[in-house]
Amino acid sequence: QVQLVESGGGLVQAGGSLRLSCAGSGRTFSTYTMGWFRQAQGKEREYVAAISWSGTNPYYLDSVKGRFTISRDDAKNTVYLQMNSLKPEDTAVYYCAARGKGSGDFSSWGQGTQVTVSS
Repeated sequence: QVQLVESGGGLVQAGGSLRLSCAGSGRTFSTYTMGWFRQAQGKEREYVAAISWSGTNPYYLDSVKGRFTISRDDAKNTVYLQMNSLKPEDTAVYYCAARGKGSGDFSSWGQGTQVTVSS
């Protein structure tokens, strides 16, 4: 298990940008696939983005492609989600999560950070 702490959420106007950070603990952080999820009030959780341990072929939810970028800095045990051209529909609590090698599930989760985009 890896402990995860998100930061960087806040209130931003539509069209603005935010960068979320997720700091992980432990010496095996670099072996995890890292993901970002979000859940808006009253809605199902969405799988927003993911980056493998190798950093290749990141995954993005269709509605964020071209606007969000996921990256990782294993020297800092941190994964980032750069969010540009934000829209009110991006408003949600954003969570980062970790999936171990060979595992089908994201088993470690952060506490979440609120992102609110005003119109």
